[in-house]
Amino acid sequence: MATEADFMEQALALARQAADAGEVPVGAVLVHQGVVIATGHNAPIGSHDPTAHAEIRALRDAASRLGNYRLEDCELYVTLEPCPMCAGALLHARLKRVVFGAPDPKTGAAGSVLDLFANQQLNHQTQVRGGVLATECGALLQEFFQRKRQDHRRASQPVREDTLRTPEERFVDLPGYPWPPHYLSELPALAGLRLHYLDEGPHDAPLTWLCLHGNPSWSYLYRKMLPVFLAAGHRVVAPDLIGFGRSDKPKKESAHSFSWHRQVLLEFVEQLDLNNIVLVVQDWGGLLGLTLPLAAPQRYDGLLAMNTMLATGDQALSAGFLAWREMCAKKPDYDVGRLLARGNPQLSDAECAAYNAPFPDRGHRAALRAFPPMVPETEDADGAAISRQARAFWQNDWQGRSLMAVGMQDPVLGWPAMQKLQKTIRDCPEPMRVAQGGHFVQEQGESIAQAALRHFPPR
Repeated sequence: MATEADFMEQALALARQAADAGEVPVGAVLVHQGVVIATGHNAPIGSHDPTAHAEIRALRDAASRLGNYRLEDCELYVTLEPCPMCAGALLHARLKRVVFGAPDPKTGAAGSVLDLFANQQLNHQTQVRGGVLATECGALLQEFFQRKRQDHRRASQPVREDTLRTPEERFVDLPGYPWPPHYLSELPALAGLRLHYLDEGPHDAPLTWLCLHGNPSWSYLYRKMLPVFLAAGHRVVAPDLIGFGRSDKPKKESAHSFSWHRQVLLEFVEQLDLNNIVLVVQDWGGLLGLTLPLAAPQRYDGLLAMNTMLATGDQALSAGFLAWREMCAKKPDYDVGRLLARGNPQLSDAECAAYNAPFPDRGHRAALRAFPPMVPETEDADGAAISRQARAFWQNDWQGRSLMAVGMQDPVLGWPAMQKLQKTIRDCPEPMRVAQGGHFVQEQGESIAQAALRHFPPR
């Protein structure tokens, strides 16, 4: 026998259909003697009908099926507390009972704003019960309106004249990447540029995994690690550096510098007020990210480093990196997806296309050309001095926990580079070796994330 929760689950499925159509996600099912005989979801926008609420549509359907506008032996299950219009219609239909999910503090007519059902002067009284699957119903509404607000902010954030913005349609239905976008443009260092980031999990989680990507990837690189951290009840924040992913892309290579990107990240951490951070870095995510904790060490609890380095300018860059930099100079329009697939042959065509998605043409690729020469090579290069300060911090002052994972097939920042970095970090254990992992070792990231969860239990 179906329960109240069973009927409300059906109403939730209808509410999701409404959301997919751009309508406020409210769904309703009408039950006659224990059997669903009518359904409805919100459709006032699509039908150009201000009365086309989920309850009204279900009432119309049921009355037509039963051949009677009186529905005295029926019950209605709806995901949101009825408004005055719907409450009046339900009373007029003489429903026996109404069950709703989430309360509506703005227009609810079953007790939140007013209670039509409790008015004894009316010639019919309908029983009301609220709060069935209230959390699930409320979460669906909250997510919908949050997405609407984000869409509005995106529409109100113009693109700077010296900047390009990758069309949103290039990021639709990317495999393994279901998370909604978040955007910031108010950071002082951004000067009106729009930065994209993922922010998933509870904000009061015991740990926040701050995942920083490198060149030429973006937050898509962490799609196999995020679910592991989220399943543990943790928060995950993964920004796209300016010039990458869904973030804005300055047209000129000269717009990029080590110090500026670092400042953006520092302000980003402050703006989101991140704490209990496990810093997750790879490639340029490490070159920049490893310099962040010395500015606010109290925010950081752990470090997970993968195939990266500190470029301090007083030590020679590896032959593998120099070869990579030379390739980028000779072939600046290389295929990003194909590059990722070289070390990860398991990648599908759709996944390769996802890595290419941010860069529809050469104009969007200025950051890809700018980053290889930006790696500090001399002691007076931009970023070298702060990297030396970071080296001293990790050697002498770091109080947190550390873990390394190394893609052993990486010719650029593989085992030798990571051994060198390990010796720099105080009390860092022997790195985890990923035998078949390449430079973009996050493509083997599920096992790394599981090992990290074991290594970083919340304090």
